[in-house]
Amino acid sequence: MSVKANSSGLVRSLSLSQAIMIGVASMIGGAIFVLVGPGISAAGPALIIAFLLNGIITLFTALTYAELGSALPATGGGYKWVREGLPRPNSYLSGWMAWFAHTIAGSLYAVAFGTFFGHLLKSAEIIDDTFGIPLEKLFAVIAIVIFAFVNIRGSSHTGKVGSAITFTQLGIIAALVIAALVAMTFTNPNWPTNFRDFFPNGTSGLILAMGITFIAFEGYEIIAQAGDEIKKPKKNIPKAILVSLGIVVSVYVLFAFVFIGGLDPLQIGQPAWEFIGGYGELGIIEAAEYYLPFGALIVLAGGFVSTLAALNATTFAASRVSFAMGRNYDLPPMFGRLHQKYRTPFVSTICSAIVMIVLAMSFDLTMIALAATVMFLFLFAQVNVACITIRRMAKEKKLVYGFKTPFFPAIPIIGFAVVSILAVYLLFSQPLSWAIALVWIGAGFLIYRLYTSKREKQAIAPLVFNQEPEERKEYRVLVVFSKNTATKLAKIAAAIADQKDGEISFLSVITVPKQTPLSFANKAGETGIGVFDELKKSISHSIRHRYLVRLSHDPTEAILATAEDEGINTMIVDFSFLRNNRKLLSLSTCDIIGVIPGKNFDKDMSNLIVSYDKGRHSNLGLEIAHAISNDYNSKIRVVRGVTQSPEVEVEIVNKINEVMFDLDLKKIQFEKVYPKTKNMIISSELLKNFNKVKTGVLILGAGNQADAAFSPKTLELADKSKKTVFIVRNHLFSEFHTRSFFNILLQIIKENKILYRIYIEILASISFIKSKQKLGRYDEEYFDSKY
Repeated sequence: MSVKANSSGLVRSLSLSQAIMIGVASMIGGAIFVLVGPGISAAGPALIIAFLLNGIITLFTALTYAELGSALPATGGGYKWVREGLPRPNSYLSGWMAWFAHTIAGSLYAVAFGTFFGHLLKSAEIIDDTFGIPLEKLFAVIAIVIFAFVNIRGSSHTGKVGSAITFTQLGIIAALVIAALVAMTFTNPNWPTNFRDFFPNGTSGLILAMGITFIAFEGYEIIAQAGDEIKKPKKNIPKAILVSLGIVVSVYVLFAFVFIGGLDPLQIGQPAWEFIGGYGELGIIEAAEYYLPFGALIVLAGGFVSTLAALNATTFAASRVSFAMGRNYDLPPMFGRLHQKYRTPFVSTICSAIVMIVLAMSFDLTMIALAATVMFLFLFAQVNVACITIRRMAKEKKLVYGFKTPFFPAIPIIGFAVVSILAVYLLFSQPLSWAIALVWIGAGFLIYRLYTSKREKQAIAPLVFNQEPEERKEYRVLVVFSKNTATKLAKIAAAIADQKDGEISFLSVITVPKQTPLSFANKAGETGIGVFDELKKSISHSIRHRYLVRLSHDPTEAILATAEDEGINTMIVDFSFLRNNRKLLSLSTCDIIGVIPGKNFDKDMSNLIVSYDKGRHSNLGLEIAHAISNDYNSKIRVVRGVTQSPEVEVEIVNKINEVMFDLDLKKIQFEKVYPKTKNMIISSELLKNFNKVKTGVLILGAGNQADAAFSPKTLELADKSKKTVFIVRNHLFSEFHTRSFFNILLQIIKENKILYRIYIEILASISFIKSKQKLGRYDEEYFDSKY
């Protein structure tokens, strides 16, 4: 029976059991044989508690993955969700980090397999090291090639092979556990004495053991990478994530318990935990000799089987995340190609395998593996934040959940907090791991700025017209163009730009039907060139202006692309477009002003009424009022609806006075409005106060937003007011943009001769700069004068 491909082109061929086995394989891997010894050395018998705590910590983020996997079951997992829920370039960097982390993990498992297998063959005197290269490297390369081939053949083959290997792995682990239990029962009846000194190294040892073994609990993320290839994903992805995590935590706890409990201290001459911990990575091998004949060989066999299972899973994950990035233009498009026969991402699989081979042959991967752990923690932190944003956009995106985390948003918040704490712990305990991670992220950011972001924007919202002066101002205002409101919005933009010594960009978006490829719609773009003609005649040209036209299937994507590309600080848009657009509000990184123009817009500008709440949005409202008053000599009135305790009101009034002082606002009328009764809604009293004058601009803060884009109080006031209304939303990072980070990074590079030469070579090699001779004059003159 043939299986049809879904909309992504991939085939849903993985059953629930196969998905569970992928998760179990990647989490157990070779870690159960390699990390238990060092973990016991750090924490003693308390390693059991370390495993339980790691499981609990992991559960918070696993629940987030289960929810998002049920709502958005797509190949790419965390990368795709960050793309949906966080501003760019978060999505690119999350994919870049995930691809690197999975590739490094695959290289590690391959080398670990080579080590186990080579040691096994040497111990059995079947082979010796006579090939000119280390045996572990040779076997690592062979394993990577084999599993790349298995993954290219199809996810069904991957799942079957992975399940077979995982069952073998679990069988070996079960044999060792049973042997240790028998020893506890018959040869060491006093086994409880092995747990008397339960915390030999105290809390610090427990935390160290948690840090050492946490990498073993990250593999559930791989299940999410297979979102487009799992049958009944809305039900099976959450089940697979939670079941696999439960199995793995149980296996680790039981394994550590019986291996410590089964050893007889009188026979080994020291406490059981000291014996196992003293041998480090080889501790389980040494302990197994006391439980089974040929115990060391059995552990070695289990080690190479486990590492093969983990290699299979990480090869699958690395290829899927790079495939998803290729489909979204974050990697070259060839990464998004599917094999004609097998319907698998063969290019991304081959490229991931090549990177694994290079890393496996070239480096000692231990510290880089810790860097991969840091990047996993960064990814998990991003996904937890994205979960909150996506849940709040669920109605707009019409998402259907197969599973929802309880106690939302507490679970993703706790998940974010705990992975952040672990990342900070690694910063202090393994600072080099952070250095490697930051270098990789910095390289990815440079690639994004110089190449990827341009390709991505050209694919989703191509710029078909661009009229702009060469010089740029630091502060930038964007007006989303609409014929009905353009002139009015331009006046607000001019006042703000004049106050900030900034520039104004006008963006017109031509919406193309989804069934029409954007590449076929260029003629439509030509019709948009003259859309600004009337606007140019009506506005003052004392301020620098830019005019842009983009094509897009989704106007919001075009606006977001422009805001990022142009480094916008403040966006001005008709409120009718903004009102229910949580995507624009959530993914933009600039201040936003939604405007409801009144019938007497010009007269309204003479009176500015700022409704002051206690949040940052109201402070932005005061700033905007100040800017407009400078251009229109407007009167400003601040109105405060009092519903708080007297102590809180004093704090708020003091805050208003501070903002006024900072803006050099003098003689501002300030009014407090009290409800007539305790049960009366303050909004009705505020409206009466606002209506004291016939004309005016009412400036409202966005308010505290939960499941709606704007607070109900703000919307009620906006709907009932007959004046011009500005609804303002302050973004915490509106003054900081990727261009700022890029400029700082570029300055650091230019201060270092070697780094600057590398930067020049990168520029010379990418498509939009063909040779060194085409570099800007500033770069050439700077380089010549400096060096």
